[in-house]
Amino acid sequence: MREPHKSSGRVGFNPGQSYPEQASPAVANAGESEMRRLTSGNAMHSYKTTVNPLGRVLPPIQALNMTKPEAQAEYHEHVQKVEQSEQDVIYQTYASQSPEWHRKMTKQLLRKVDFHLLPCLIVMYLLNFLDRNNLSQARLGTLEKDLKMKGTDYNLATSILFVGYLLMQLPSNLLLTRVRPSLFLGITMAIWGVISACQAGTQSFTGLVLSRFFLGFVEAPFFPGAIMLMSSWYTRQELSHRIAWFYAGSSLANAFGGLIGAGVLGNLDGAHGISGWRWLFIIEGCITVGISLMSILLLPNYPATTSWLDETEKLYAQWRLIQDAGEADEARSNSLREALWLVFSDKRIYLFILLQHSSLLSQNFQYFFPTIVQTLGYGNIETLLITAPVWIATFMVSLLVTWSSGRTNDRSLHIISLMLVSVVGCVICTATTNIGARFFGMFLMPMGAVSAYQIIIAWVANSFPRPLVKRSAAIATANMIGNTASIYGSYMWPSSSGPRYIAGGGATAAIAFLVAILALVIRMVHSQMNKRLDLAQESSQSGIRYIL
Repeated sequence: MREPHKSSGRVGFNPGQSYPEQASPAVANAGESEMRRLTSGNAMHSYKTTVNPLGRVLPPIQALNMTKPEAQAEYHEHVQKVEQSEQDVIYQTYASQSPEWHRKMTKQLLRKVDFHLLPCLIVMYLLNFLDRNNLSQARLGTLEKDLKMKGTDYNLATSILFVGYLLMQLPSNLLLTRVRPSLFLGITMAIWGVISACQAGTQSFTGLVLSRFFLGFVEAPFFPGAIMLMSSWYTRQELSHRIAWFYAGSSLANAFGGLIGAGVLGNLDGAHGISGWRWLFIIEGCITVGISLMSILLLPNYPATTSWLDETEKLYAQWRLIQDAGEADEARSNSLREALWLVFSDKRIYLFILLQHSSLLSQNFQYFFPTIVQTLGYGNIETLLITAPVWIATFMVSLLVTWSSGRTNDRSLHIISLMLVSVVGCVICTATTNIGARFFGMFLMPMGAVSAYQIIIAWVANSFPRPLVKRSAAIATANMIGNTASIYGSYMWPSSSGPRYIAGGGATAAIAFLVAILALVIRMVHSQMNKRLDLAQESSQSGIRYIL
């Protein structure tokens, strides 16, 4: 949620408000054709060579002696002032348009953004999660036997990935504010694809642990970077459902991972003298590298620099976010120290960190899900096949509840309801050995916990104000500290505690209940902040509301 807008130093326009009365009569009455004229190249050029659109005469460019450094500096300052004034008058024109005009423009813009941005991010995250989680399918092959693994070796191989993952979270997300997202995310994707494929050459448990560490290190930038990129395109109300589609990549990865694992382990084990689990790493890693090269070309960056939007759409895309947040995003340089100060001076970050940490801990069973399902008495291939319906159902539920969350502008009540569903699933799985009842409980566990997490990450992304570096640092910090849950959470599900996994299931149920309580606490905090805004009459000036 946004803080009250502070003056940006612009003349004649406060981006936190809608002021038709501030615009000139010509601007206030401008229609769509006039809107496009204002944003056309000829109109922009005429402003630069004549007068400021707000009526102030600027020094003529022709009078400047461009051979002198001071004249060049004056020229650049002149152009910057004129361009800023042009943008201001266009923003005023947007503010004066009718609700119908805005609905039409928003629909037109979102259709383009959804088409270009979401499919690319969903496929990238599907492969991100698939390469991270394919160890759980490889375990059902001869992985542990070939690498002479025993005891909690598998748990260590799972948790070590998150050590590398955590170390790279915050630095990578701050770097993203300085580098083109398409290039940065695409290159990191190619590198993690290579590392994933190279796991096939591992000959010892030590080699597996090292490769998993570096895999986590390189995968780290993607998730928070993708969330930050989406929050630079969508308003808070729009973001929740889009994040659901994006995070659905994890459910689809689990579903397809089971099907791919069944096909590879069942048909390629021993082919050309290579074990099935090695083929699994090779195939999935090569797919990732191929997609990464395409993503560099296809993934959009920010609204102001996107080629498939015309000038009107570019400016309107930026104006929408200014109206939603009260201040424009600026991709300017900020130190790590400044970013951390901005984040940790906001006390709500501690609640959101604990919320995200607990939520991730409550769904740690994902990395052991095939092993848990195998306790129903099925063979390796059958186990991988029957995990697919669970994750497809989770995918469908997550889309439904996040759509509802965005439509009603509610986060906390949806999270509470979903976490209670997960609690019921955990209780069923640990309380009985009946196959039908336990399989039903296994549906409920991810339906609740995974779907709730999608709403939580959207809540984090749209609960912290701009500037861009603060939002970026908040997302990365919550994700970084939250993922420490996966380091020790990996030891909650040892094979020795099967088939009921009473300790792991009981602890997961308690943690899921804690998530529900934390969501309620944050709702109360935001409610109190909204009341203070109402009393101070700040919300009436800037439209600020904290999402509950």
